[in-house]
Amino acid sequence: MKVYFKLLKMNLLSGLQYKGWPFMILQVLVVVVTDPLGSILMFSRFGSIGEWTAERILLIYAMAVTSFGLAETFFRGFDYFPWRMVRSGDFDRVLLRPHSTVSMVAGSYFHIHRLARVFGGICAILWCLYENGVKPGFLNAVIILWGLAGGFLAYAGVFVMTSGIAFFTIKALDWIYILTNASYQVTRCPMSHMPRALKNMFTFFLPILVTSYYPASAVCGWGEGYAKAFIALPAGLAFFLFSLMIWRIGVKHYKSTGS
Repeated sequence: MKVYFKLLKMNLLSGLQYKGWPFMILQVLVVVVTDPLGSILMFSRFGSIGEWTAERILLIYAMAVTSFGLAETFFRGFDYFPWRMVRSGDFDRVLLRPHSTVSMVAGSYFHIHRLARVFGGICAILWCLYENGVKPGFLNAVIILWGLAGGFLAYAGVFVMTSGIAFFTIKALDWIYILTNASYQVTRCPMSHMPRALKNMFTFFLPILVTSYYPASAVCGWGEGYAKAFIALPAGLAFFLFSLMIWRIGVKHYKSTGS
């Protein structure tokens, strides 16, 4: 972890040398703010879908977006890994260093403007909690943070798994983005109206609904108990450990550009 944070610090300082970094943060923030506008306009025009209000949908969506933003910020190196290390052979240098390959790759890139997604998501969570009448409390805060931590591990696992598969495919697979950008868009669909295939996929395989819907439901009193909310972190951790297993298998089968 010490090496990982040193790498993050170096990448942060190098990124700040670019004088236009505040505009990059603004750009990402604008995207985060405008992305759910379609859902907001639809609800303002047609009203609620049964018990599903705009604030309820946006809370679940904001939980998923914030988790994705955290993983995108602190595991950005794995997002670049297939292009920057496998195809170019730069992973050879990582293997020569006496440190964890996971920490070396994860800390190889850090873009400060990605934190704008996290900031926008947290602001949306706080606003939705207020609109849903949730009173501030220690338990509610723990459950929200618990869910965000689980979502962070789940999305970090997606990036690690993608890189593990890239050892065999030599480049990233486009379908994997179903598990990243497309997955948090799925949370804008009410759970009761979601196709069963999607619900099962994002519950039992990639547990995004577990880390977003169940914590939100617990603190807002939508019928799901606190017990299900506490599954969020173990579910995210289980998926992350599964991804690490794929990563280790990929590393063992890595063929250097010089071999």
